[in-house]
Amino acid sequence: MKKYAVFVHVVSNVVIIALLFSLYLACAPVSGAVSASAPIYKGNAEERCVALMINVYEGTEYVEQALDILDRYGETATFFVGGVWAEKNIEVLKKIRAQADLGNHGYLHRDHATLTYKQNRDEIELCDKLVYAATGKKMNLFAPPSGSMGETMHKVCSDLDYKVIMWSKDTIDWRDKDEDLVYKRATTDIQNGDFILMHPTAHTVRALPKILQYYRDNGYVTATVSELIGQRLV
Repeated sequence: MKKYAVFVHVVSNVVIIALLFSLYLACAPVSGAVSASAPIYKGNAEERCVALMINVYEGTEYVEQALDILDRYGETATFFVGGVWAEKNIEVLKKIRAQADLGNHGYLHRDHATLTYKQNRDEIELCDKLVYAATGKKMNLFAPPSGSMGETMHKVCSDLDYKVIMWSKDTIDWRDKDEDLVYKRATTDIQNGDFILMHPTAHTVRALPKILQYYRDNGYVTATVSELIGQRLV
């Protein structure tokens, strides 16, 4: 009888622990709730491909020059456009759509880590709707301005079915106005699947042919960010 009582006691404790654990799982916050929008820093590393990601809020003339250079080399890029820029440059936006890929860079270049849910959503959706109305492109890639990310931003991106795109190499061309530095940062220790961040500036455009030639000479081709993360271009 004593052994039986011990057995019953052990079984009872196991059942209680199992019930408590079930309650914990039901009530605990889901840590993976925003996993769909976890930031992506690189793409497919199996192919000798890299992606140029060009963030645009200004420099319209350099956007057009970059498109001409890409066309001349038979290469591509992903232009993450700010809505306030896109709204004033619809024809250039259409050129990007025809030659390359488009991503969302928010509407007003705000700090998304500090914005409320509604503010984050408004920034992304305003740009999204504007680009779709002008080009028919339904974007689903978001590059947060200045790389500033926050939990609320990730939740919004998850809710909007957007992927958050960061970078593995930064040319820092917005700060260092030196084409040789831009070239060096875009080519040194290049690896399959790299996302190379740049902006439409005079010195970046001057460096771009040399960058593309370096990739070609070393067996690399460019792809869009969408292609490198396994998405079809639509």
